[in-house]
Amino acid sequence: MRALVTLIATTMITAAALAGLSGTASARPLPVTYSLAAATAVAIDRPDSSPPGANDWNCRPTSQHPQPVVLSHGTLFNMTIDWQALSPLLRNAGYCVYAFNFGQQPGSSYLGFPGAGKVGGTGPIEQSAAELARFVDRVKRSTGAAKVDIVGHSQGGMMPRYYLKNLGGGASVDQLIGLAPSNHGTTVLGLGLIPGVPETLRLGLGTAIRQQIVGSDFLRRLNAGGDTVSGVRYTVIETRYDEVVTPYTSAFLTGPNVTNIDLQQACGRNYTDHLSITYDRRALSYVLRALDPAAPIAPCTFSSPLSGA
Repeated sequence: MRALVTLIATTMITAAALAGLSGTASARPLPVTYSLAAATAVAIDRPDSSPPGANDWNCRPTSQHPQPVVLSHGTLFNMTIDWQALSPLLRNAGYCVYAFNFGQQPGSSYLGFPGAGKVGGTGPIEQSAAELARFVDRVKRSTGAAKVDIVGHSQGGMMPRYYLKNLGGGASVDQLIGLAPSNHGTTVLGLGLIPGVPETLRLGLGTAIRQQIVGSDFLRRLNAGGDTVSGVRYTVIETRYDEVVTPYTSAFLTGPNVTNIDLQQACGRNYTDHLSITYDRRALSYVLRALDPAAPIAPCTFSSPLSGA
C-alpha cells in the first residue's frame, strides 16, 4: 500500500511539473515585428487575420490593466497590416487586446494584391464609427469591463472621436491614443487645396479620403465646439516627417485631458513617417506609457522612414 501511495504521489508531482512546464511554454512572449514590410508580407500570407495576441475572447482584464485595448487601423490599411507590433507588445504586457477591420468596400484588396485582404478605412467615417461602437460593445460584453481604451492610427485615431461625440462612446472609453491621427485633416502635401482634387480622391480611394481633407464638412462638424469629450483622456503621438497628415501639427488636439507628443522634440534621430509609425519602437513605447505611467520610454535611436526599424 505504501508503495502504491508513493507511486500515486510521484505521478501527481510529475504531472504537476509537466503542467508547469507546459504553462511556461505557452506564456512565452509573442514575437514582435518592427517592420511595415514584414507586416505586409503577413497580410498577403494570412489575409484579414487577427494580429498576434488580439481577439482572445476568453481574455479577462487584470486589476493592473482593467481596460481592454481596442486597436483601430488607418485608411487603406487593415488590422493585419497595422498591428503586428503593438498587438503582441500589449498582450506581452498583460493587456486584453482586440482589433477589427472597418470601412471595407466590397471587392477591394490591399494595395492590389489579390488575396491580401480587403482595403480598410475607405467607407464613410460615420459608418466606420458605428462599426467601432458595435465592436466596443462586444468587447465589453466579453470581458465584463465597463470601459475600453482605444489606440488608433491615422483615420483610426480620428474616427473614434465621432463615436465619442455623436454615438455615446464617451461613456465606454477611458482614453483615446492616436498615432499620427488625422484630427484636423490633411492638405495632402497641398494637393487637397486644389479645386476638384478632393472629389477626385474620393472617386478613386473612397469617401473617407475626401472627409479627411482640411476644411471638409465632416471635419467642421466633428471639431465644432471643441476637440474633446468630457471624461475621456487623449494622447496624440505624431512625427514631423508625416507625409500623409500635413501639416503634421494638424494631428494635435486642444482641450482638457490632452497630451500631445512630438517624437522629434526629444529625439532628433527619429525619422519615422506616417506609414511606419505603428512599427516605431519609441512611438509604441509612448503608447504603453499612456496606458501605464510606469512603462519605460524606448531609448532615442535612429529610426528610418517607411520601415519602423
